[in-house]
Amino acid sequence: MCAFDGVHVVGIDGDDTLWHNEERYENAQQRLAEIVARHAEVPDLDDRLLAVERRNLGLFGYGVKGFTLSMIETAVEVTGGEISGPEVQELIELGRRMLEMPVLLLDGAEEAVDRLARAGLRLVLLTKGDLFDQETRVARAGIAHRFWQVEVVSEKDEATYRRVLGRLDVDPREFLMVGNSLRSDVLPALAIGAAAVWVPYPLLWSHEQAERPAAGDRFREIASLRELPDLLL
Repeated sequence: MCAFDGVHVVGIDGDDTLWHNEERYENAQQRLAEIVARHAEVPDLDDRLLAVERRNLGLFGYGVKGFTLSMIETAVEVTGGEISGPEVQELIELGRRMLEMPVLLLDGAEEAVDRLARAGLRLVLLTKGDLFDQETRVARAGIAHRFWQVEVVSEKDEATYRRVLGRLDVDPREFLMVGNSLRSDVLPALAIGAAAVWVPYPLLWSHEQAERPAAGDRFREIASLRELPDLLL
């Protein structure tokens, strides 16, 4: 018997589960630090940026566009308004380059998705963020045709999972969510009675950190998506 008996629909996260994502944010934060350093010494810059991002999530949502605006706001705050127009333009151009970056699949992601799709499981690409950015990244990834549904949501919480599964007419007990974020992919899925598989990624945005749940029949941790088919097939 497989580890998740009864699962017929598998949701898979996009960012840092199917393709690399957090690296572009890490690199952008390093560039922000270089720009800010021209004006002030701010040892807690990352924390200051995170606070601004959290403050803005309700207005800007997730994604590069909101992140770029938060970088600009943070730079203005920590430099006391000394950041120049050309430097603001640097940050805008940085955000533009982030949006134009190629989508690089994680090792083993395409093979895992192919194997699951060929086995007849219904796959749902369930990712959060800016709609245009995420739809573009899904298209560039080149694997959308393997998915039954593609869902881009503004948040991943219990209400979102219930809403998506309700619209798809899927019982939570028949659903498995796979992703790199405990906060967004694992905990809310388990809370509604679904199963979850955690695939940690080396980099994780501080906002997504959460306590790991205890091991159980409905939760597993794997090192790579390569291992996913063997849990289900």
